[in-house]
Amino acid sequence: MSAENNISRRAMLVKLGLFLNGIVGVVLAVPIVQYLLSPVTRGKKTGYESWLSVGGLEQFPAGQTRLASYRNPVVTGSDGETANIACWVRNVDDQNFQVFAINCAHLGCPVRWFPQSSLFMCPCHGGAYYQDGSRASGPPERGLFQYPYKIENGKLFIQAGELPTPGRAANKTPGRTTCV
Repeated sequence: MSAENNISRRAMLVKLGLFLNGIVGVVLAVPIVQYLLSPVTRGKKTGYESWLSVGGLEQFPAGQTRLASYRNPVVTGSDGETANIACWVRNVDDQNFQVFAINCAHLGCPVRWFPQSSLFMCPCHGGAYYQDGSRASGPPERGLFQYPYKIENGKLFIQAGELPTPGRAANKTPGRTTCV
């Protein structure tokens, strides 16, 4: 063999190591690049801010607060039962409703409704909310997140798809949407 074709064992192993490290780098970089480019490539999904039914008006008697659920509009096939999201529906006077996210405004623990005291209570850190969703006591700095709602054909619909966050709740007043 000529001197040009002679390659030392060390040089060959270094080149093989660099080649294998390059393959591993590419394999690891693909999901990272997909994640970084996902807002651009995905665009806005249809149904992201859709109106979802939580049930008929007969399910929510006047003056009572009831647990309801809706199906998350942004789901994947593997979500299963976790795509069903609970919410509290308060029928104020047969014409006006309040629909609250089940999550505490402090750390997101699920709040429970206690009709005896007319309070929503958080089991995690003792947060309490009045029946209108406003803060009563504890560490939460604000009231429960409220979904905008509308009534159509005897059914109650909420506008869902966004995560309840303090910024959205502070910037948008929930309430009834009139339908034309």
